[in-house]
Amino acid sequence: MASAFMILGSICILLLLQYVRMILTIRSLCMQLKEIECGSHIKLGLQSRQRDILALGRQLNDLEHQWFKSQMQYEKAERNLKQNITGLAHDIRTPLTGAAGYVQLARECTDPERREHYLQTADGRLKELGDMLEELFLYTRLTGGEFELNLSEVQVFPLLSGCLVGFYRQFEEKGIAPKVEFESESLRIWADEECLRRIFHNLIQNALLHGRGGIVIRQTDRRLIFENLVSETSKPDPEQIFDRFYKADSARRKGSSGLGMFIVKELAVKMGGSVKAELEGEKLRIIFEAGSL
Repeated sequence: MASAFMILGSICILLLLQYVRMILTIRSLCMQLKEIECGSHIKLGLQSRQRDILALGRQLNDLEHQWFKSQMQYEKAERNLKQNITGLAHDIRTPLTGAAGYVQLARECTDPERREHYLQTADGRLKELGDMLEELFLYTRLTGGEFELNLSEVQVFPLLSGCLVGFYRQFEEKGIAPKVEFESESLRIWADEECLRRIFHNLIQNALLHGRGGIVIRQTDRRLIFENLVSETSKPDPEQIFDRFYKADSARRKGSSGLGMFIVKELAVKMGGSVKAELEGEKLRIIFEAGSL
């Protein structure tokens, strides 16, 4: 009888010790969770032999790690967004300030020929600003789910030629002429004409911005290749060139919004096509392939 009481007492003591240990473990867990809630990044440490509690600890550690990783990504994205907005505000202000300066010079100038030059330069700065604002508006439509395509058969050569004519003054200032090589000037593709025009416009503008020397545009089947030489300081990263707000070093000094190539890729994909970049030595090659009819 006495031995039975001793056994029962031992069992009760063991159960009590196990209960106390579990309470201490849970209390320790709560304290560590409180630290995490206050912003500490710690790994939960649990001294327990119970599998359920250890499994719970592992799950909580995994969740805390995922939360911390997400928090770091969010903070990085927020910092990048602030930097991009600041940079974009500066990029918009640059041509506006330049235009205002040339208008002021034109007002003070008595030489008609020089005054006309100032006014033309101011007009060029305002057109640059208008193009940046148009890209920003298009970017918000593309990323805001409010974009619709108007697809039809589009003849490529006349559309591309019209875009090149629009850059006549820039080509003349650089003393270069674009070289266009088409297998078929009657080529038609299934596309939104305005979107395709914007793609060509941005690719030509990119070549002028980064280019050193002429630009060559070749057509093979449904593929158009925009090729130009780039200097060491203006070499873009082919892996990042289509990222939003990406800029090569030279573009940071030339009033670029950093959205042009991102828009090219977005529009190409939306129309069932593709675009990629290759850099071979000093030769930058942008390959645009249209979707099939």
